[in-house]
Amino acid sequence: MKHTPKVIIALVSFFFMAQFAGLLVINHYIDHKKSVETKAVELKPLPYSLERPEVKNQSASFIYITIALLIGTFLVLLLIKFNKPFVWKLWFFATVWLTLSIAFAAFINSALAAVISLIFSILKFYKPDIIIQNLSEIFIYGGLAAIFVPIINLFAAFMLLIIISIYDFVAVYKTKHMIKLAKFQSSSKVFAGLLIPYGKGSMVKDITPPKPGIKKDSEKIHKKSVAVLGGGDIGFTLIFAGVVMKGLMLQETILIGFLKALIIPVFVSIALLFLLLKGQQNKFYPAMPVLSLGCFIGYLAILVI
Repeated sequence: MKHTPKVIIALVSFFFMAQFAGLLVINHYIDHKKSVETKAVELKPLPYSLERPEVKNQSASFIYITIALLIGTFLVLLLIKFNKPFVWKLWFFATVWLTLSIAFAAFINSALAAVISLIFSILKFYKPDIIIQNLSEIFIYGGLAAIFVPIINLFAAFMLLIIISIYDFVAVYKTKHMIKLAKFQSSSKVFAGLLIPYGKGSMVKDITPPKPGIKKDSEKIHKKSVAVLGGGDIGFTLIFAGVVMKGLMLQETILIGFLKALIIPVFVSIALLFLLLKGQQNKFYPAMPVLSLGCFIGYLAILVI
């Protein structure tokens, strides 16, 4: 078991809440009235005059996203090499503000959403604590998915999960650069993902994940540990569920389409639970292969229903 039972339940619950909130955000940006009239998925524009990337061939969109991911990883590795944590923090701050603004604008006035998102981003940047960290992470990926789900079709969503799963496996077990990225985030005290400190030495304000590769004796592990789940594990699975929901909205009512799409987060949450129950403390695992399998099984369950 990778963490204590209570922490595992909390981490899986936060993950499911992020998936649920993300689907609500994606659903808001689908123009259901126009979709019924045109018999095709029509989208509402993003707030703040933002434009989604233009992709002529949605089936090839996974290639562009993969290239963008590789470029982003390369840039962060350069920041690590030249020890520029402030640039990473600034980049992270802008991304959090943007995605939170898009997500909150699905529920409240866009101007107010931008202000609240700015407050969250500043607190996350300057005065991070466990509540701000996880609350913001629950909504961030909905904003991200609202940008990318419209430009991806089902084939691309499947391919994206397959490629990301392979990438995750290689990055953890082969090149090990994912461990470098985790160390860099740890040292800069800016972490993209869910985070729950626990044990005798943990505090609400302690959001620094443990440094990968450092072995601790059992007594130290008992005193203080941190459960983490990377943002990519939340974001890519949510994008897949969002693409499936987008298609369901042409076949079902809004409520039924949403509930059917929610089957995927249920199965992915079960897959995450399995991984955490079978995992060992202080050992890094590529989560995406397991979570992607959960996505595929969830999709099959929708087809059966």
